[in-house]
Amino acid sequence: MNLKELSIDAIEAIMDNLPVDVSFVDAEDSVKFFNSPKKGRIFPRTKMDLGRKVQNCHPPKSVHIVNKILTDFKEGKREEAAFWIRAGGKIVFINYFPVRDKEGKYLGTLEVTQDITHLQKLEGEKRILDEA
Repeated sequence: MNLKELSIDAIEAIMDNLPVDVSFVDAEDSVKFFNSPKKGRIFPRTKMDLGRKVQNCHPPKSVHIVNKILTDFKEGKREEAAFWIRAGGKIVFINYFPVRDKEGKYLGTLEVTQDITHLQKLEGEKRILDEA
């Protein structure tokens, strides 16, 4: 894998084509990146969120949970934190992961959010491509 071969425009296009919302918070708890999926974000972000402390992007009643996750990631006590909630008639899966460099140094946290309502309805298998 060599990201150096990709332009910033290509990386942004790749991120925006993912069927999930992705946000990155740096080691100082500041929002540094979020994608803009074509179908729109489940929890909208604006450019004003960039540089803000992530704690200010969550409801006050959940800030203690955000802080616990970040502390556990920074201290190496946790490698994932997953939640699922019902919001606006959807089932939303939210997963947090610590991002570390090759030496294991904590660089920040990746948040991945996905509407899984349609996945909850899947049954059996699908092994062929539908006709257009």
